[in-house]
Amino acid sequence: MVALSQDEIRARVEALGDWFHNMDLNGVATAPDHFLHDYPRNKFNRFAHALPQDLSGMSVLDVGCNAGFYALEMKRRGAARVLGVDSDERYLAQARLAAEVQRADVEFRNLSVYDLGALGERFDIVLFMGVLYHLRHPLLALDIIHDAVADDLLVFQSMQRGSDAIHPTQADYDFFDQEHFDAPGYPKLHFIEHEYAGDWTNWWVPNAACSQAMLRSAGFEIVERPEAEVYVCRRTERPKPAGAVYPAAPKPEGSRR
Repeated sequence: MVALSQDEIRARVEALGDWFHNMDLNGVATAPDHFLHDYPRNKFNRFAHALPQDLSGMSVLDVGCNAGFYALEMKRRGAARVLGVDSDERYLAQARLAAEVQRADVEFRNLSVYDLGALGERFDIVLFMGVLYHLRHPLLALDIIHDAVADDLLVFQSMQRGSDAIHPTQADYDFFDQEHFDAPGYPKLHFIEHEYAGDWTNWWVPNAACSQAMLRSAGFEIVERPEAEVYVCRRTERPKPAGAVYPAAPKPEGSRR
């Protein structure tokens, strides 16, 4: 394969429109004026130490891979198989260009998080970075990741807003007990009816307690929080039935609904 010149890379980068991942493609920056600066490398630098340095023999799935920054980083660490999926064809074209320039053997496919069961395989590491708050059905997505593709580790990141406090919660509350709902550190998932930061795909934004509670509810044990928005988790058994997922689960015995 003949290496692309900087001029050729720059022309193809510009032809693919705005990039959300700022990447260095042989001296060509894809998003040099990013409002989050050198993103996502500046984010990755704060939690990179929490992931295995040597991924030899391991498989990685990057859900909502965008332009492929994290997928390519996992391949750089020696992962045997890396698959990036996204439902936006332009992002996938950007990712394929980045992989071509870096000569990285990474596969990219157009697939929604809700259709991950179609892959028919599990992965040693699943990356779910910056996707949850773009989904209309976020807990369903976590349930599907748990049930269909996660084999061991999940690396999760979400934009978070509200308090960073964690309010201790009971396993159950009396129907007339309502004060805990007003505690700043009680799990809250904020709904965005219109737009946030000019982006209509921002639907739900959790506080820190909610991120952690949703992960536990979906069957992921949090083993480390190396960065404020990042959680490294291990797949475990889900603590209780998930309800109407694919396929619908039976009602728990004794349920009143």
